[in-house]
Amino acid sequence: MGFDLRQVVAGILTITMFVMLAQMIKRDHFDSLQEKLPGEAEDVQFDSTNVFEKDGLVKLSKRSRGPWMEDSQELKPCWSKTALDEIGQPRGYVTFSLTNGPEYHVSQIADAVVVARYLAATLVLPNIRGSKPGDERNFEDIYDVEKFMNSLDGVVKVAKELPDEISIRDLAAVKVPNRVTEDHIEENVEPIFKSKGNIRLATYFPSVNMRKTAQKSSADSVACLGMFGTLELQPEVNEVVDSMIERLRTFSRKSDGQFIAVDLRVDIIKNKNCRGSGSTVAKNCYNAQDIALFLRKVGFNTDTTIYLTQSRWDNSLSVLKDIFPKTYTKENIMPEEKKGKFLESEDSEVEKVIDFYICSKSDVFVPAISGLFYANVAGKRIASGKPQILVPADIPGTAATVTNYLSPYVAKKNHLAYSCFC
Repeated sequence: MGFDLRQVVAGILTITMFVMLAQMIKRDHFDSLQEKLPGEAEDVQFDSTNVFEKDGLVKLSKRSRGPWMEDSQELKPCWSKTALDEIGQPRGYVTFSLTNGPEYHVSQIADAVVVARYLAATLVLPNIRGSKPGDERNFEDIYDVEKFMNSLDGVVKVAKELPDEISIRDLAAVKVPNRVTEDHIEENVEPIFKSKGNIRLATYFPSVNMRKTAQKSSADSVACLGMFGTLELQPEVNEVVDSMIERLRTFSRKSDGQFIAVDLRVDIIKNKNCRGSGSTVAKNCYNAQDIALFLRKVGFNTDTTIYLTQSRWDNSLSVLKDIFPKTYTKENIMPEEKKGKFLESEDSEVEKVIDFYICSKSDVFVPAISGLFYANVAGKRIASGKPQILVPADIPGTAATVTNYLSPYVAKKNHLAYSCFC
């Protein structure tokens, strides 16, 4: 009996299809996910009309593959200490504490300097208080004291501590809103200061608003100096930050040493309602899967190095690491000899400081959580010429133009930092 050639071909094709099907079944869950996303950075079509190049603000990088952007020139301060009136003979003291993490420290310093300057008072070097009871340390444990005092020379007199004859119990407690105005000081602070002679200041935050305002004040230069010109890390902490950044850059050889820092903290994500409101696709926080999809859709390839502010690894982050294997937390990249002091001691205040400065120096910053951390990291990045801040979104489809997701702080130049730097 003869064979029908068409039957033979059909049989071969059937066997081939079964082999292909078996290979497909072996793929893990994320292979199918990634097939729906751009394969490599070249898959993303960058629309030149959406690239912000005004005043040389942001340009797509030509030195590496992917949607990386070029740094702009570091901005110069618009303020000048020489333009300020000389300080008179100090009368009384202003004390305060730094609390809640570095994103708050920046604003607390600025408000304290403005108040002390207005009152012609001596500013006492603050201590640093953590979120846990009894979690207290000296300013010099984290920040450079000499830098702080020298930066305020001629602006505000700074003392390292209160004189022995003044008791802490005798200080009048005064609360001021963040970005305190001269009018508020005149009406609400100065009368108490004149009556009591010494005050203990605390800043409260009625809102997280770091947008610049049209109104100008004689206190603006002082506030800019306080916010952007006073705080530097003390040498040991700065060395830890630099070594961690260097290790991240070593992992990123294929992208010319570039890496992304993502502010993603699992405990906060779990406690927040991350759903958007109304018709907007924007949310106030994004989980690991959201961030993974966002980064792939705007064109970052799977070899991209990512740093997370989450201190210890959490299983919920695995979805991000499955797509971006080079995803790290502090425990992966901190020098072994420093972990005992800065990580294993569960000193959350120092860990927050490390996160803040790594996010300020990374090539791209992605805030998975809205709030003051995002706002004040943005300020430091704008000042240092690193405006590559991408705000996540749930992107429909499989690809998007990266520049569409630049932070409004940068795209609209509406951050307070643009009032302080030229």
